[in-house]
Amino acid sequence: MSEPSQIPFWKHLRPYLALLFLVGLLISQLLQAPPSVAATPQHYSELEFPPLPEVQLPEYEQFQLDNGLKVYLIEEHTLPLVSGVGLIQTGSRLEPADKVGLASLTGALMRAGGTVSHPPDVLNRQLEQKAASVEASIGTSNGTVRFDALSSDLDGVFSLFVEVLREPAFEPQQFALLKNQARGNIARRNDEPRSIANREFQKLIYGEQSPYARTMEYETLDGIEREDVQGFYQDSVQPDRLILGLVGDFDSTQMKGLIEQKLGDWQATASSLGDPSSSWSEIAQAETGGLFMVDRPELSQSYVELGHLGGVRNDPDYPVLGVMNNVLSGFGGRLFNEVRSRQGLAYSVYGFWGAQYDYPGVFRAGGQTRSEATVPFIEAVRQELDQIRREPITPEELQFAQDSTLNSFVFNFASRAQTLSRLLTYDYYDYPTDFLFRYQDGVRETTVEDVLRVAQTYLNPEQLVTLVVGNRAAIDPPLDAIAPQNDVTLIDVTIPEPS
Repeated sequence: MSEPSQIPFWKHLRPYLALLFLVGLLISQLLQAPPSVAATPQHYSELEFPPLPEVQLPEYEQFQLDNGLKVYLIEEHTLPLVSGVGLIQTGSRLEPADKVGLASLTGALMRAGGTVSHPPDVLNRQLEQKAASVEASIGTSNGTVRFDALSSDLDGVFSLFVEVLREPAFEPQQFALLKNQARGNIARRNDEPRSIANREFQKLIYGEQSPYARTMEYETLDGIEREDVQGFYQDSVQPDRLILGLVGDFDSTQMKGLIEQKLGDWQATASSLGDPSSSWSEIAQAETGGLFMVDRPELSQSYVELGHLGGVRNDPDYPVLGVMNNVLSGFGGRLFNEVRSRQGLAYSVYGFWGAQYDYPGVFRAGGQTRSEATVPFIEAVRQELDQIRREPITPEELQFAQDSTLNSFVFNFASRAQTLSRLLTYDYYDYPTDFLFRYQDGVRETTVEDVLRVAQTYLNPEQLVTLVVGNRAAIDPPLDAIAPQNDVTLIDVTIPEPS
């Protein structure tokens, strides 16, 4: 065998020589860089940014079928995807008081129970094979059925979506399974202290029997039969109680034809549910003041809620109240700077005027703090609420709050799907389509005097309800020291057993 040829030694150095050459070239470029590259970094307050682009609604098409069903279409051809949602005029606020949980069961079973043509397993398998989804749910004031699909699978997935909407089978075994899952949720509802605080605070504001605060119990759940679900569905899901929206990679003309084909022959029938929006003004605050506590000896910290009844979004002062929210809450807000940062009394702290579309929301302030800091925390939050009612905010605070709101405004239109959601929501609650732009103008026009006026008008210290979820024995000084007439009302959250 011949000996292998000898490789010259210098050739072994080629990779290292190349690397040295590149390093030397980089160093020479850095040495020749203009002085601006090494300039002293600017302080954040000196940075200048171009103005935000003007937000505009994308083009959309709106029409109505003869059966009363409203439709919104927005084309978006960036990706081969289509999303759709049906907004249904229903909600848990319309369910009977002795069958709390009926609405949520109905929404879940519309999807989980399969359809007349596709049992649950078959429906699941077909959607999985297409990497698509169809989901349904019913919340407090509306119901939704939605789908997501590749545009190449639109016809097939839309057909399944229509089946879930029009022909749910409410399969009995799935009904029993969902009821068992609901029983598990009831059994675990006191596991999370934050959930306890939110649930019990809603009851203090709206009242235990209010449709905006009542809770599902074993007894109300046991009273729900499959026939009740079918009846609630029939009353809720009607073409004249539905707004349908689609966004994505489709041709609007073809989409209109598909919608007409699948939904045009759907006829509405009489519904006994009615429209609750006209009665929102009848809501009155249940507890007007007082200090309440849920004693949880296992906790080492307290969850605090303070507040009273709020308002609705179409209030002319809603934009000014939004500015007030940003003065009080969030990073840079008064509560964060004073209660959390300077006094160190909170892990988290917040305060905001809450508003719903067609019934009053809740003004709430509060947060999470150490057990021994509970009373100082409550006093500090109350002091900040009192101060914003007594003294005008500074021009700097106004500017910061306006900028915070306006700079985040663009995220309301981050995608065309978000835009579609707003169009449907405004139609559903009978708001103008440019409501958000009116809100934007109202924020811009807000003055220091406006913020003081709404704080004095809408924040009512004498109606503040205070709720603490924590370890009563570890709270020192005790809550009695700040309670009216030293009276702390204990709330029993024991879960009632079925009768």
